Amino acid sequence: MRTAPPTLDREPRVQGRGVLKRVLLGRAISTAKHEHHLLPKILALPVFSSDPLSSVAYATEEMMAVLALAGAGAFALMMPLAGLIAVVLAIVITSYRQTVRAYPRGGGSYIVARENLGTIPGLTAAAAILQDYVLTVAVSVTAGTVAIVSAFPGLAEERVPIAVGLIAFIALANLRGVREAGTLFAIPTYGFVITVFITLGVGLVRCVSGCPTAAVEAPLRATEALSLFLVLKAFASGSTALTGVEAIADGVQAFRRPQSKNAATTLAVMGAMSISMFLGITFLARALHVPAGHGERSVLAQIGDTVFSGGAMFFVLQVFTALILILAANTAYQDFPRLSSILARDGFVPRQFQNRGDRLVFSNGIIVLSAFAILLVWVFDADLTRLIQLYVVGVFTAFTLSQTGMVRRWMTMREMGWRRGAIINGIGATATAIVLVIVAVTKFAGGAWIVISAMPVIVTFFLLVHRHYESVRRVLERGAVRYGQAGTNHVVLVLTEVDAAAAEAFGYVRSFRPASLDVVYVGSAGSADAERAWHLLAPNGPALDVLDGADPVGAVVDFLRRIPRGADDFITAVIPEMFRKPSLLHAVWKPVTFRLKLRLLREHGVVVTDVPLVSGGGRPDGVDGRPLIPERVVALVFVAAPHDATVRAVNYARTLDAEETRAVFLATEPEDALGILEGWAARGIGVQLDVVEAPFRDLGPPLLEEVRRVTAEPGTVAAVVVPEFLVTRWWHRILHNNRALFIKRALLFEPRVILSSVPFPLD
Repeated sequence: MRTAPPTLDREPRVQGRGVLKRVLLGRAISTAKHEHHLLPKILALPVFSSDPLSSVAYATEEMMAVLALAGAGAFALMMPLAGLIAVVLAIVITSYRQTVRAYPRGGGSYIVARENLGTIPGLTAAAAILQDYVLTVAVSVTAGTVAIVSAFPGLAEERVPIAVGLIAFIALANLRGVREAGTLFAIPTYGFVITVFITLGVGLVRCVSGCPTAAVEAPLRATEALSLFLVLKAFASGSTALTGVEAIADGVQAFRRPQSKNAATTLAVMGAMSISMFLGITFLARALHVPAGHGERSVLAQIGDTVFSGGAMFFVLQVFTALILILAANTAYQDFPRLSSILARDGFVPRQFQNRGDRLVFSNGIIVLSAFAILLVWVFDADLTRLIQLYVVGVFTAFTLSQTGMVRRWMTMREMGWRRGAIINGIGATATAIVLVIVAVTKFAGGAWIVISAMPVIVTFFLLVHRHYESVRRVLERGAVRYGQAGTNHVVLVLTEVDAAAAEAFGYVRSFRPASLDVVYVGSAGSADAERAWHLLAPNGPALDVLDGADPVGAVVDFLRRIPRGADDFITAVIPEMFRKPSLLHAVWKPVTFRLKLRLLREHGVVVTDVPLVSGGGRPDGVDGRPLIPERVVALVFVAAPHDATVRAVNYARTLDAEETRAVFLATEPEDALGILEGWAARGIGVQLDVVEAPFRDLGPPLLEEVRRVTAEPGTVAAVVVPEFLVTRWWHRILHNNRALFIKRALLFEPRVILSSVPFPLD
């Protein structure tokens, strides 16, 4: 085995849709440059803290909206409640500083809970925080839309389209890369923080000589009695100030080194900013006698209007408030894909969530997050009050499980300073558990029941996905197939036309001398015409067997089933195809051959070999239309892992008697190479394995480069063999990357390439 020379670290050429993709997302970034795209603290703060920093823009308002039900007198409780929320926030931030030091690889609540409390608590934390990230996008963008409407009331009826457009914009910005998103969002985030502190400073100065009073159209009347339940509900609503705190713990690996230290420092800075802004806004809202809501204007907007007397700074505040509320969704866009990739690595969500896009981001997670957020905005009509009721439950569920897990870790490992750590995290777990109970009880009827009910459903989905992956792993790794364990190869050449593609296929079959060769015809021409054409094409070849019947696919299947075979024998169904142009749509529209290939993949012991040929200007490209044996055949087995399906494909490739037989692994991540090389040696596979780097995580260019290196030699044919394991249910296909299908599609119209699928059923 050896490692092939790496593919040049240059972006592959792009055509057609690739040009549009480059315009929207930018040039692809090599995996080797990942280290250069880690974030310094000054960019990490806006990337991971925009959500908790922006929460102060509406946390006070949500608390006031509940207290307002008991009349203006209930606003006397604003500062005590805000102080209590600030204490909880400080406790949580201190606790998470412990977490990022203990878990420098990130993962947050999921990793901590799973490693210390078990799989179910870990998955519960993951389900809770994933829901919270979706809600973060929906709530943040909706809140930003409210801020826009506050400045321009005429846009009130366009809330939903505005919110959907903003989600699409943020998604596109994140698809362009983490560093680009951080640079884009830094100015609005820091602009908001500076503007809020200016507002607080001017407001406090003006209050020295007597605070101005916000405009109120009518006195506030009580509709409910001031009860303990109402106070607790106000506390729960104000606790939205804690949303997004976990983001840094989830994304530690995005920081520059030393990652844990930088993440902990960023957490502390974020906490100081959030607490001071939240307390300052609450104080001014009380001192300026701001009502809970005034028309379409938010509480922060009324504070700014009162402090600046409606001047230019008021509009500056509104602009930055709208921007930070919109861009607060960026916190979720950083962590939802990262957490999804960790869950995919552990086998609890589809593997596709592990795939990095052109810009080194987890593109599938970004797209799925956007889809769910848009659905929520549409269903709830971009109504912040209704959406906010679903919020916070997931946050505090994750907080509680994470901090409890940290306590368990300290008590088990007893590292240096474990007593102090256990006390800090114990206080955090207790505080967040109390808040969780309060939030769940007070917001249950208002919509929190949806989030609570969804958690077991999501956890069940995780477990079902994991059970499938574990089942597949057991089947593929049971060692039932050994290298060299191959019988004979019986070939059936299936013709729908007697043409140049048939000649090419017959020449290929003659190159490896199969144990037996049958030629069958299932085309539309009459039997006499077909036999005459075949005799002219291959006068010394085997007789043509014309299969009659209304169902040509069924006739071929019946023919194959009648062939005697041993347990380790292969039956190769060779299917030549002539295409007028290299079009996948044209390939699908060839009814007999397309259905035949799909059907035969399900037949036990049958290998499906496709011999495609493209005719350009009425002549086949690259061949002369005669059944000549290729001067040289090189068998390439493209593999994904050293399991039974791979070994079976290698065994089949050896029956082709090719001049050279080797396996090829396309490595999208550098660390993948070592694992497959070790596994290859452990399985004792006596075929050379080449590891070819795919630095831009696109398998197409290195795949074509490897194949064309073979076919560039005159008279050489590349016999590409692909192991293809078959799942039992249609929805199982969604859980796999379908690499075999990608390879076959990429090489279908490649000259002098013959494709063989070696199916491996998983039932």
